[in-house]
Amino acid sequence: MSRRSDRLFRIVNFLQGRRRAVTGARIADEFGITTRTIYRDIQDLMLSGIPISGEAGVGYVLDRSFTLPPVQFDEDELESLVLGLSMVSSWTDEGTASVARQAMGKIKAMLGERQREALHGVALFAPPSAQKMPWVIDFSGLRRAVRTRQKISISYQDEHGAHTQRTVRPLAMAFFGSTWLLLGWCELRLAFRNFRLDRMEEMTLLPQTFRDEAGKRLHDYLKDMPFRDSLRD
Repeated sequence: MSRRSDRLFRIVNFLQGRRRAVTGARIADEFGITTRTIYRDIQDLMLSGIPISGEAGVGYVLDRSFTLPPVQFDEDELESLVLGLSMVSSWTDEGTASVARQAMGKIKAMLGERQREALHGVALFAPPSAQKMPWVIDFSGLRRAVRTRQKISISYQDEHGAHTQRTVRPLAMAFFGSTWLLLGWCELRLAFRNFRLDRMEEMTLLPQTFRDEAGKRLHDYLKDMPFRDSLRD
């Protein structure tokens, strides 16, 4: 596969993961090329029958019903997948690790014999570490709450040992070395807060769900609160 063919494939794959139209400038930034090149690539994809709609200056969106043919991985990509699986297994919970193994099984099933041999020869590992900060709450349950936008109630102990009860809109989870964080909107503080999972003493999934509201979205969090401050509540 030529470099341009590979780029065209990756552009389609990039658009496939987006619900809203993406501007040419945003796509160009993702691939490190000029906007003019992106416009030409998009035009060629549309002429080849890929169901992309939109226009320059407005944005592009891919028909959700469109599916790509089976992909082929090179050795670097296979190594990254194996390493990612190893990290998930060592630094999350068994439920999440099981899902990752299931996904890897599907990937293996679509590989050719040569690629399967390369996969078995990968020598990258991420073994469990004593530095992992343990938690008592349901990791997979919290992950699902983020995905389904379900409010949670947590009993939390901050860095000074103070205990509070919080109702939180869980927006994302982030891993920093040995520590997992929940990024969310705290209804007690009426502000964005970061919660270390190892400081959560109890978590309850609430029946209420939430919708995006200006000033309370993950987008707003990332704009206003850089990750460099994220080990503090």
